[in-house]
Amino acid sequence: MTTFTIDTDNTITAYAAGEAIPAGQARFTTEKELAKLASQWPVGRFVEIWNSFAGVPPFGDLKPVKKFTDRKTAVARIWHTIQALTPPAAPQAAPDASKKAKATKGSRDGKQAVPAKTRHIDLLIQERDAKARAKREAKPQSQAREGSKKAQVLDLLRRQEGATLADIMTATGWQAHSVRGFISGALTKKMGLAVESYKSESGDRAYRIA
Repeated sequence: MTTFTIDTDNTITAYAAGEAIPAGQARFTTEKELAKLASQWPVGRFVEIWNSFAGVPPFGDLKPVKKFTDRKTAVARIWHTIQALTPPAAPQAAPDASKKAKATKGSRDGKQAVPAKTRHIDLLIQERDAKARAKREAKPQSQAREGSKKAQVLDLLRRQEGATLADIMTATGWQAHSVRGFISGALTKKMGLAVESYKSESGDRAYRIA
């Protein structure tokens, strides 16, 4: 089993089973042990550890972060990422030697395994987080809360004659630029509605959902 250590400079090192480990360094072998060890860490330490990886082989694909959503997320991401530091196991038999050699090709000090299987861990986590965030953001945009200003504007725009800029300003109490920004951002971009802008018979600027 691989043992990981972390020193006061936030340097994490992986050691193979039976390998001598310097005294005075905190140790952990599982994600659970890392979580226990980090339970009293200030949140900023997780960011420092992560950013010390970013851009440094074998973590060239990682990007610096400013913060983590929570302590549990930080532990999970750091744990999965440091698997790239797992040292290769010693060959058990001759037939496996070529496979082991191939797996460790390019390792300079024997402390780091080829990170191919974990090269895109951060990318996958970011993609998962992005999808979850998009799902959360999309949910409240699918409908407007009854009685809200958003609902009032939608009701006005769904009328056959639509609503003039002045009508919407009166109903919401917004300034003209706020109305235009709401239509362009909240309705067109976020909700995907096709809002038509035209001049009413009176010559005023008006809008309606096409």
